[in-house]
Parts: sequence; C-alpha cells; structure tokens
Amino acid sequence: MSVFGFLAVVPMMEGSLAGQVAKAVEALEAFDVAYETTPMGTIIEAEDTETLFAAAQAAHDAVDGDRVETTLKVDDKRTVDQRAREKVEDLAAELGREPVRDHY
Repeated sequence: MSVFGFLAVVPMMEGSLAGQVAKAVEALEAFDVAYETTPMGTIIEAEDTETLFAAAQAAHDAVDGDRVETTLKVDDKRTVDQRAREKVEDLAAELGREPVRDHY
C-alpha cells in the first residue's frame, strides 16, 4: 500500500519561516517516510496512514510559536501499490516530457 500526503506546517509569525519549517522537515526524518519539500509544502509518502499521521503530527509539534497552522491532504491508495514518483512518471508520459518548469 502507498499513502501520500501534502503537508503544510505554517507558524504564524513575522519574518522568515524557514527556520521553523526546517524544524518540521527535520522531524520527518525520525519516520520511515519519503518526502520532497516544495515552496508551498512537503509531499510525504508512507506505507500506511498510521505512519503518515504520526510523521505529520511530529512535524506540527516540532514548530515553536504561539500559533501553528497545519494542513494535511491525504491520498490513501488502498487497492493500488504505486509510488509517488510513478504518478509523476505517468504524467510525464502523457505530456511527452517532464512536467517541470524551472522558473516562476
């Protein structure tokens, strides 16, 4: 089984969030999950929902502050064993190229 999640942990504070977000990302390292950080959040891949939720909780708890907003979107593939990278590869096959644009 594969479970994917999109996690965004946002401390409500002024200035750069990078230091606090780094704490959240580092907390993921304690779990058997694959992850990829993007400018808007982190994609997490786990074998089961228990691991995914525990990793997301640890990331949330790792952030300091009076207020922290966390969003977790879950894709629980219960009948298909597919890795996150395979989803991107399927899209690339449809496009005939990598689905990447390297400038904003």
